[in-house]
Amino acid sequence: MSTHTKKMTTTLSSVLLAGACSLVLSMSATAAPVVAHTAISKSAPIFYGDGGKYPFSDAVRVGDTLYMSGQIGFKDGKLVKGGIKAETKQVFNNIQAVLLKYGYQKSNIIKCSAMLTDMDDFGDFNKVYQTELAKPYPVRSAFGVAELAAGASVEVECIAAK
Repeated sequence: MSTHTKKMTTTLSSVLLAGACSLVLSMSATAAPVVAHTAISKSAPIFYGDGGKYPFSDAVRVGDTLYMSGQIGFKDGKLVKGGIKAETKQVFNNIQAVLLKYGYQKSNIIKCSAMLTDMDDFGDFNKVYQTELAKPYPVRSAFGVAELAAGASVEVECIAAK
């Protein structure tokens, strides 16, 4: 390699390095500190209910957010009869009871996750869901699953916030 080529390569490398450093410095000077955007919860989680004979809590509150365990269509210790619509209605009755017990309402629900053992029931599930919750509807995920506890056809878990 000639002396001229070496000088040119060294000069070009120096220019690229200086440009990269300038870019990093200008980006860090204009970027907002990460800490300013991080919300830190000032309250420890509060666990509600003992799940009875099952190893879980009914709900956990962190700050103003309530994370609820999934609900199935149980009433008086038994799964309600009548298929997906009856089960879904009971699921939302159970969700309502948990919400009220801890000072929340259905209008506080911001997220739901629905699990169905038969995705052919999705339309009937949605019909009941729409009568139980109002617009704007919470964000939602729905999953087809092979099986649910106690032979349930549907389970819904929710997150509520004030």
